[in-house]
Amino acid sequence: MRLLWALLLVLAASANALAQDYPTRNVIFVVPTGAGAATDLLARILAPQLGDRLGKPFVVEDRPGAGTLTASNAVAKATPDGYTILMGTSTPLAINATLYKHLPYDPVKDFTPIALLAGVPFALIINPMLPAKTLAESIRPYTPPPPPEAPPAEPGAPGAPGAPGAPPAPNGSQVGVPVPVAPENAPGMTPPA
Repeated sequence: MRLLWALLLVLAASANALAQDYPTRNVIFVVPTGAGAATDLLARILAPQLGDRLGKPFVVEDRPGAGTLTASNAVAKATPDGYTILMGTSTPLAINATLYKHLPYDPVKDFTPIALLAGVPFALIINPMLPAKTLAESIRPYTPPPPPEAPPAEPGAPGAPGAPGAPPAPNGSQVGVPVPVAPENAPGMTPPA
């Protein structure tokens, strides 16, 4: 909750310093996930607080689809006036750049970060009844040997690159198990034109 209040103060101070009349109309938080997802919930908690503080409604608009490309592209193409804000996660801002050769937006040039709202840990959790105590122990006994034509694991593809303070994502070589990576042109992996 302290983080939300800190964000409110920063946004209010910067809004007052840059433009005394911002916002003059509704501000839209575009969420690249569906209703009920963590990003949507965070936007729905933050929106009314910012609206009350700044005097205009902050509206949450869920635009899920295409692995966050739908929402991200819409915000990238929107007028850069501060009234359309992407509730960005590591997926549209970092992971998609590792998954697709051609994005319909540039994650670095098309967006300006304004606040870090939350840090989300990633954890691998297994049933405590299993005897495994490490990642390698949990994977090795249950992984069949790969066919000879399986491609080698590519570091970074299954992880969340760019997550602040996060260790690199494990790959097969780190746990002694080959992990094939889906080719970029696999079904469902091609971004919309």
